[in-house]
Amino acid sequence: MRLRRLTQAAAFAFLTLAMAAVLLALGTILYYILARGAGAISWEFLTSFPRRGMTAGGIFPAIVGTFYLAVGTLIFSLPLGICAAIYLVEYAPQGRAVRLIRMAVNNLAGVPSIVFGLFGLAFFVRLLGLGVSILSGSLTLAFLVLPTIIRASEEALRAVPQEFREGALALGATRWQMIRRVVLPAGLPGVLTGAILALGRAAGETAPIIFTAAVFSARLPNSPLSPVMALPYHLFVMATESIFYEETRPIQYGTAIVLLGLVLALDLVAILVRARLRRGRRW
Repeated sequence: MRLRRLTQAAAFAFLTLAMAAVLLALGTILYYILARGAGAISWEFLTSFPRRGMTAGGIFPAIVGTFYLAVGTLIFSLPLGICAAIYLVEYAPQGRAVRLIRMAVNNLAGVPSIVFGLFGLAFFVRLLGLGVSILSGSLTLAFLVLPTIIRASEEALRAVPQEFREGALALGATRWQMIRRVVLPAGLPGVLTGAILALGRAAGETAPIIFTAAVFSARLPNSPLSPVMALPYHLFVMATESIFYEETRPIQYGTAIVLLGLVLALDLVAILVRARLRRGRRW
């Protein structure tokens, strides 16, 4: 009994130290970025166009471009992900084929993002002739986050009690009516949470849009087939390829703060949406 208590105390101490180390590393990174970039954040920085060869001005085109890419990603990935999850949970016979599909989805989620970028370059940009554009970038990012949305939606639908399905079918509902009016509303918190978290990942990705959507320009896009600026690509270019590195350093850290704030805001929205929908659900 004493040995068990000592082992438990050691395990708790190890977990506490691990959590403290992670929080310390995260706090150090955030402090480092905020200390160097907070002075660059202003209304003008967020709403103005770059000037003097990107060494002055703001990042408004990059913010708009990131928004366009995020919305396009959600438009393509969310319906497809939800439909795939519905098929796997409600229609597909549970057997070897479904296990292979789930294994493929899990493996696809672990593929490096640069591979998706090369796929988008070969398929959307060149084969389909969409060029470097918002459409190509959105489709590429949609494939990137699709496994996350499928898995989150699938788990949310599987968490709906089986009695809900049986009750709806017993009352004469068809299978599709049961899914649309009972299962989907009950699993909506998990589906939306997965979608918003996947959207946060897409907004912060650089590698896929390097080849498919992003350019270093101070102009706003005028169609889905136009190239676009984006916050992660803007930060990447400013930090690695700009010949005015010292002059643009405040802009680099300011852009990093805006990008971190965007991703954290999306995560917070996911938490609030999930909490609000769960309060209205009584199982």
